[in-house]
Amino acid sequence: MKRIFASLLCGAALCACVLPMNGLAATVNGREHKQQSRIRQGVQSGELTRQEATRLKAEEARIRLNEARAKRDGKLTANERDRLNTELDKANHDIYQQKHDEQEQK
Repeated sequence: MKRIFASLLCGAALCACVLPMNGLAATVNGREHKQQSRIRQGVQSGELTRQEATRLKAEEARIRLNEARAKRDGKLTANERDRLNTELDKANHDIYQQKHDEQEQK
């Protein structure tokens, strides 16, 4: 009984440490996915021109590249995560601006 309880306690402690780390990366990935969906939706609705969409997709690709570089050592530090979130904030703003700039696809 004590052995089972100790195993459960160790497993819970391990999960408590590992899950937040994965959750932080998942947040970045989730934001990237949502922004890519917004770009696709903008093209389909005509809110984004093909040139605007190409530019926004390139910005998203740069963010993914920076994320891969940050994770190269197996860790995503708080500073790296903050930098990625700043880049995602800018990309989010750029998507909003382009979708609402009164240009339409021809």
